[in-house]
Amino acid sequence: MTDEEKIQVILLTNDRTNKEKALEEGITAYTCEEYIKSLTANPELVDRLACVSDEGKEIEGGKVIFPEHIPLSKLQQGIKSGIYLQGTYRANRENYLEATVWVHGDAEENKEIIIQGLKHLNRAIHEDVVAVELLAKDEWVAPSSVVLQDDGQNEEDIENEEEKENILKTSVNKDMLRPTGRVVGIIKRNWRPYCGMLSKSQIKEARRHLFTPADRRIPRIRIETRQADTLEGQRIIVAIDGWPRNSRYPNGHFVKNLGSAGDKETETEVLLLEHDVPHQAFSQAVLSFLPKMPWSITEEDMKHREDLRHLTVCSVDPPGCTDIDDALHCREIGNGNLEVGVHIADVSHFIRPGNALDEESVKRGTTVYLCEKRIDMVPELLSSNLCSLRSNVDRYMYMIHTLILAEILKTRFTKSIINSKASLTYAEAQMRIDSATMNDDITISLRGLNKLAKILKKKRIDNGALTLASPEVRFHMDSETHDPIDLQTKELKETNSMVEEFMLLANISVAQKIYDEFPEFALLRKHPAPPPSNYDILVKAAKSKNLEIKTDSAKALAESLDKAESPTFPYLNTLLRILTTRCMMQAVYFCSGMDNDFHHYGLASPIYTHFTSPIRRYADIIVHRLLAVAIGADSTYPELTDKHKLAEMCKNLNYRHKMAQYAQRASVAFHTQLFFKTKGVVNEDAYILFVRKNAIVVLIPKYGLEGTVFFEEKDKPTPKLEYNSEVPSLTVEDTTFHVFDKVKVNIMLDDSNIQHQKMRMVLVEPKVRPKILRTMLSFSNVKKSSCGKMEI
Repeated sequence: MTDEEKIQVILLTNDRTNKEKALEEGITAYTCEEYIKSLTANPELVDRLACVSDEGKEIEGGKVIFPEHIPLSKLQQGIKSGIYLQGTYRANRENYLEATVWVHGDAEENKEIIIQGLKHLNRAIHEDVVAVELLAKDEWVAPSSVVLQDDGQNEEDIENEEEKENILKTSVNKDMLRPTGRVVGIIKRNWRPYCGMLSKSQIKEARRHLFTPADRRIPRIRIETRQADTLEGQRIIVAIDGWPRNSRYPNGHFVKNLGSAGDKETETEVLLLEHDVPHQAFSQAVLSFLPKMPWSITEEDMKHREDLRHLTVCSVDPPGCTDIDDALHCREIGNGNLEVGVHIADVSHFIRPGNALDEESVKRGTTVYLCEKRIDMVPELLSSNLCSLRSNVDRYMYMIHTLILAEILKTRFTKSIINSKASLTYAEAQMRIDSATMNDDITISLRGLNKLAKILKKKRIDNGALTLASPEVRFHMDSETHDPIDLQTKELKETNSMVEEFMLLANISVAQKIYDEFPEFALLRKHPAPPPSNYDILVKAAKSKNLEIKTDSAKALAESLDKAESPTFPYLNTLLRILTTRCMMQAVYFCSGMDNDFHHYGLASPIYTHFTSPIRRYADIIVHRLLAVAIGADSTYPELTDKHKLAEMCKNLNYRHKMAQYAQRASVAFHTQLFFKTKGVVNEDAYILFVRKNAIVVLIPKYGLEGTVFFEEKDKPTPKLEYNSEVPSLTVEDTTFHVFDKVKVNIMLDDSNIQHQKMRMVLVEPKVRPKILRTMLSFSNVKKSSCGKMEI
């Protein structure tokens, strides 16, 4: 081997002793930082170097801002002895100086602890597991009603923090005080890569800049980069390395450039990354477990399934829906009885336990529906073809076979084969039901289903089921540019409710069946009753309109909502129902052997599960497998009867479901901005949903939008503000705003901040003197359901 061919060995180590020993033995050794900086041909690599991760190491010349974190060993002793409490830190999206810590364990009286003020927050970041010390009761505070956003540009500017914190400390009713604490240490950091944009320093040739995350719950991050000019106006990813005590913001480093801000592809990538939605292409390992095409039903399969291809089965879905996983039929069977079939795609036939396809499906957990694309849980061959109930093709099904005459006389479950006779939209199905001339088998079936659905719905509501509301919108896209050209709230028809009733019936029937068979291993879904305090805002808002809302039970709530009407204000009842939705707890999946509270509050049902959407929800696939074993149609496997593994799976499914909802809302928000970009100024009616100490939150029904109207503007005189939490109301100068008051606003897009584009509004009526008020829209509560289907 020639000298030129000799391999040069370089040791990369950040361990000082290792490096010194290597150099003594004649081995070339560098720290990672030294080596990267020596690569002069690739200067951009320096940006990807992590800062020193020792959080105790202070930056030069910095003034100490935060208290020192207590070492982990002492924290653990303190938690064990009860001096400190351990919980998950949740930053407030509307107020960067406030957070809550959800305490782990059974300490119900301290379930939620409020943290207020920069020093008490003490460098915790959203989703960190922290140790908290409770403050004395005379230091407890109430949840803030102030909207505060950290929009300053000076990275070390803390002069105004005390002034802002004083805004939070106003006198409140003692009943509103909550357990309050301060963060004393970090048990576990749950940092992730964050998407956002660079706020370029105004100092010439500076290398230190601030990065502003897309998620307002995450503090800005200080990074060093030589690429500031190149990265300006780009969406980038940054990682946090540490947070010194004398730095207003954490330190981090540049990871990746995603593309230009505002570009549809870039923004979609950002919202998927920010909500942790798995969206990579399916791997070859996953695709290898798909059926080989062309595929057809075999004679062997026919031996194990009931042939129901002669029945008049049809599906009813939103327009453009290709993952059709449910269908219905209804026919007379004598003595005035009707037979109803709820047919659900047998996805579990194609996805077998433990293989790569199954593992990828459980990892994704759910299909995510964005405004102009769908992130499938399963490959398209299954979602839009073999498992989708397209008309005039044979399909594998599960069926719940129910005989009904207002009362359910008999229910049975079977694996079957069907052939759907029609794939209808809600509007097409409604047109058939209402037609005076159509009397074919499909239409007769639909009329029978619709008649029964109304009876079922009345029984549910009589039992105390809630009928709530949320402002949902639908975009009409340009066929070439795919830009939104129209935006309107969804109009629900009788057929929407018809399908919903039979899906609910199927889910309840299957829940009871799998629980009877597997009392320890059933995957169920519950909806906890909200704590009474959740209803405070609803009760006070109704009282301000001389209406009484009772919250003793779901039935009392449902009945009082039905009575809460105003002849002069027809939209009031809808507003009350929207506000009621905000008071609710989240419905969650759980394993029956790990819980004893099965009740579904919203449906007033003692037991419930998800069975009817296996193409788009993995929970339904597990329920299908349990039902198949229960009826002797398939065999079990160890993981299916391990309640601890099922509980862990439920935890992941709940997380994926929540993230999917947030991603869908973010997609609606972005497309709403695109819609208004070309609209100029739009004048619309709005209603007040909430009043804050310095703002009001309004709802624009036509567009399903919510906005926060701020009554304070930078560099302008602050108007006189009087907040009354009991009514609730906010008086600005001489104008008083109450919850549910009608106002009129001008809406326009404010794209001056590319990172956080928002809707700017001017309050037109009532006019408040002495200044014009502007609104910045928050899209956090815009809802869009999966493929237009109700999630409960």
